[in-house]
Amino acid sequence: MLDEKRIEEIKRKVPRMLQEKEINKNEENKKFVSFYLNNALISLKAAKIIWEVSSQQALKKNFTFIDDSFEAYLWVINPSYYSMFYMAGALLASEGIKIHSEIGVHKKTFEAFVYYFYLTNKLPKYFVELFEQAQQESMELLGKEELLESMKTKTAELVKSYAYEMGKRSAFTYEIGETAKHQKAETSLQRAQKFYTELKKVLNI
Repeated sequence: MLDEKRIEEIKRKVPRMLQEKEINKNEENKKFVSFYLNNALISLKAAKIIWEVSSQQALKKNFTFIDDSFEAYLWVINPSYYSMFYMAGALLASEGIKIHSEIGVHKKTFEAFVYYFYLTNKLPKYFVELFEQAQQESMELLGKEELLESMKTKTAELVKSYAYEMGKRSAFTYEIGETAKHQKAETSLQRAQKFYTELKKVLNI
C-alpha cells in the first residue's frame, strides 16, 4: 500500500538509485518510448486473446490442440500486468528515465513511476494504485521476482522463504474457484486497458 511511510522510503531510494546508476536519466533514453509502447500493446492484445479464447466456445474450435473445456483465466493476469509495466516504462522513457538494474526491476520501475509522476503531480494516485494492484496480483500468481532472483544464494533462510511463497502461490492458483478466476481475469484486463488508454493520452501519441 502506498502510505506515507512508503512514500518517504521512495523519496530516499530513487535519488540513491540515480546516484548508484541503477536509474539513468538522459535525453537519449527518450528513444525507448516506442519500444515500451509497442510491448505494452502486444501484452494487452495477448491478454485479450487469452480472455476471448477462454470465454468463447466458438473460438476454441479454431485450435486443434485445445478442447471445449479449455480456460486460462489466471493467465490473463500476467500479460495484463506486463502491459501496465511497459506503459510505466514508456512514461519514464518520455522523461529520459530508464531502469538499468536487472535485479528488482519491477519494484524499481514502480518506485520511479511514483517518484517522477505521482510525487510531481503529473498523475493522480489512482493510476499508481492500479499499477500496484496489478503488480501484486501478478507476483502472487507467478512468484516473487526478487525471491526467484535471489535463489542463487542457496541459504537455508531463502529456501524456507521460497517454500512459504510457493505455498501462497499454490493457494492462489489452485484453490481459487471458477467464478473468482473469471472475475480476477476480467478485472486485470479492464485495469490494463484503462491504464494503457489513459497513459497513452499523457504521452500524447
